[in-house]
Amino acid sequence: MNAFVLDGDVLRTGLNSDLGFSPEDRAENVRRVGEVAKIMTGAGVTVLVALISPYRADRDRARQLFSPGQFIEVFVDAPLLTCIQRDVKGLYAKAQRGEVPAMTAMTSPYESPLNPELHLHTDTVPLVQCLAQIKALL
Repeated sequence: MNAFVLDGDVLRTGLNSDLGFSPEDRAENVRRVGEVAKIMTGAGVTVLVALISPYRADRDRARQLFSPGQFIEVFVDAPLLTCIQRDVKGLYAKAQRGEVPAMTAMTSPYESPLNPELHLHTDTVPLVQCLAQIKALL
């Protein structure tokens, strides 16, 4: 399988470096990433988008760019406390100190998907099993 990961953090250092974290900028971030994923999909690449997309409407707009069955929404779900405990980038600690003004699920909303194709409960399901579920879906 020819696959590529579009990482939201990486994209924010280049393609989307002009965007902040306002609702409007978050919508534009998801729009741009969706357009890039569409171009890559058209070239035969399986694109995995690793992105926090906090608003349902933005995810729905991205889905509309693709033919039925091409867009698979995977809800990587963990309670806020688990995310804080895993905080490998130190973002939650910064948010708790007031250094990150729009931290998703803390000071900025997150709208959980209503009907994702796959719902991974990463606080209770081991990583190996989560990966197996993704592979089985693909």
